[in-house]
This record gives sequence, C-alpha cells and structure tokens, in this order.
Amino acid sequence: MGLAVLIVSAPSALLAGTKAPLQIVVARQQQSLVVYDGDTVVATSDVSTGRRGHTTPTGIFSILEKRRHHRSNIYSNAPMPYMQRLTWSGIALHGSNHVPDYPASHGCVRLPSKFAAGLFKMTERGMHVVISDRQVTPVETSSAMLFQPREARPPRPPMSDVPLRPAISHFDGASFEVAMTHSSPSPVLEHDQPPIRILITRRGDQESMRDLQVLLTTLGYDPGDPDGRSGPMTLAAIRSFQTAEGLPVDGKATPDLIEAVYRKVGRNMPSNGILRVRRAFEPLFEADVKIERPELALGTHFLQFQDTDAATGEGKWFGMSLDNALSKAAKQRLGITVDADPLEFNPLEQSLSRLTVPEEVRRRIARLLADGSSLSISDTDTGLETGEGTDFITITRAR
Repeated sequence: MGLAVLIVSAPSALLAGTKAPLQIVVARQQQSLVVYDGDTVVATSDVSTGRRGHTTPTGIFSILEKRRHHRSNIYSNAPMPYMQRLTWSGIALHGSNHVPDYPASHGCVRLPSKFAAGLFKMTERGMHVVISDRQVTPVETSSAMLFQPREARPPRPPMSDVPLRPAISHFDGASFEVAMTHSSPSPVLEHDQPPIRILITRRGDQESMRDLQVLLTTLGYDPGDPDGRSGPMTLAAIRSFQTAEGLPVDGKATPDLIEAVYRKVGRNMPSNGILRVRRAFEPLFEADVKIERPELALGTHFLQFQDTDAATGEGKWFGMSLDNALSKAAKQRLGITVDADPLEFNPLEQSLSRLTVPEEVRRRIARLLADGSSLSISDTDTGLETGEGTDFITITRAR
C-alpha cells in the first residue's frame, strides 16, 4: 500500500523556513500528520507511531532540538535522519525508509524520508506538536478569557491579594516583592521577544506546601527552604505552630492546618488554580487563577495565538481539545467527580468560561503576547517531562 505524502497550498517562502507560527497534529488512530497555519492545512503525511509495548505518548509537546543527522543512543545506533526531539526521554519526529500504515516504531513518530526533509526546513525549535489518539483540528476560538495585546494598558494601583511569584525553579529562598505601581503612558509590548507559553492547571500539592512554608517563615517558624517538599524541618515547624496555637500536634499539613496558618497571617486562602508562564524554555512567573465548579474536570485543551492586527491590538486564537485520560486515583486526588467529555459541544469554550485571571496578570501577559504564543489547559500539572530546556509538556496518555 503506497504512502500518501502531500504538501498542499504551501507558499514557497513557507517551505523555505519562514517563522510563521505553524503547529503539527499527529493522530495515532489515523497514523497521520498534519501541519496547520491557524486552521489552514499546509502539509500532510502518513506516519508510523509506536507499536504495542512502545506506544507513542499523547499530549502537547514542542520541538526541543533539531538534528539533520542523528542516531539513536537507545536502539542499536539506529539512524534517525531529520530528527526533531519532543522529549528528553527519547520521543521524536524523524525520517525513515520504513513507514508502514500501522504502528511500528519504538515510540517515535516515523516520517517518510522525503517528507521529513521538507518538514525539517519548515519548523523551528519551540514549534508545537500535538499528538492525539484521534484526529483533532484547530478551530478559531473566541472567549473573553483569552488574552489580547490590547489589554496591555497602564495598570491601576496594585492589589495586595494578587500573588505574582517567580517560577518555582527560580525561587532562591530570599524574600521578594512584586511592584506594579509605575508604567509608561502607553502599553509597551514585547513582540520582539520569543512567544510565551502559558499553562493553566489546578493548584497542586507542591504549590500548597511551598506557600505554607513561606507563611510559616513569616510567623517566625523555620520550615527550611520553601521548596514545596515536606521534609523534617517543615514537619517540625508545623508541630511548633500546632503547639503554640493549641492544636492537635501531628505535624501534618492538613487542609484545616493550612487554613489555620492563613488565618493567623491574616490572609485569605489561595485560589484553586495556578497559571504558569515560560518563554524560550525558561520559567518567567506564576500567578493564582480561580476555577469555577472545581468538581467538573477541565479537560485538556491547547490554543495558539497568531495574526495580530497592529491597528486593533487583536489577534486570533486557534484551539483544540484532546481526550482527557485521568485515572480514578488522579480524579480523587484532584476532587473531580464529573468527567470532561471532549465530544460535547464547545468543551474548550466551556472550560475557558470557568477560569478567572486577575486583571494585573492579564495585563502582564498581554504585554508579552507575540504571534506563536500558546495556552495549555489541563487538570493535571506538568510531569517529569517538563524541566530545563522544555516548554510545558502535557502528557494525556503515557507510553
């Protein structure tokens, strides 16, 4: 059976390697790859994904590294021409002389050699690759929640209850302040900078523990570095707080204990969601967001921003929804009692309507927006694949 490899309606400049914010969608069921510019198909190809026992993971990825000549350091030095790495654990797009119409690889996405060479010229590091069980297509999406450059207007006086934190990996344990009281008369956009990556997810145990450690330090206890991990010093600090406040002394960071610490400091409990921003594979900042109806799964969604109109400060967002494969244990841990249905009408817009981002955060993001910026929404936090030298990698179904 012959392979269907096709490049359609692609301007010569595009094939020569323009910086248009393209994105790639791989469908495991269809064994296909489609390159999109917004919602326009630029190129298509058959592929061969991972076979049983070596299944290609699904989720939201980006190209981390490109090598025209590469050999596998896992599988017998096998050639992987036009390799485009998606994870540091060994998943990539690459060319091959054997691309059957069924899963046959060890986890990578095999491309016909000629197409792999052409695709290599079209892409650049940071370009997004979505891998899904079924075929998904980006659709232009409108929502009041979606960020726009026109929102980058001078800020009002700062709100003390809006936390804006450096990313966890950039926190050195020192105290810090976020000041947003001065601004230039007109919005200052940073479009000459690389596009940003935004992730909105539920607040995890690590964020809750880190914030608890910071508050315990404020109260005069010593939980050690605010690293989000419950070590001996943190347990001792909790016990000391419990003793001082006449509470049962067990050293456990229970919801009641956390609420008591916040009450003692005179602060409200944090929001149930968190927003993270990266740029050029480096963390920039984090902020709290509110998720309405937290018992309902958010699902997993991906959007990309492009086609900014300089006159209006408006751009277009193109989004898609992926299957949300949450385990029973994960749903219980996250307090989810109602599953997301990716086949329901407008699941992406429904999830967007449940998110509230503080105005100060929206303005900061608006100043950073550039064509190719992206927004990922997921119930689960980033896993081990997200780290140094990556964008946010969201795995919906592991290998």
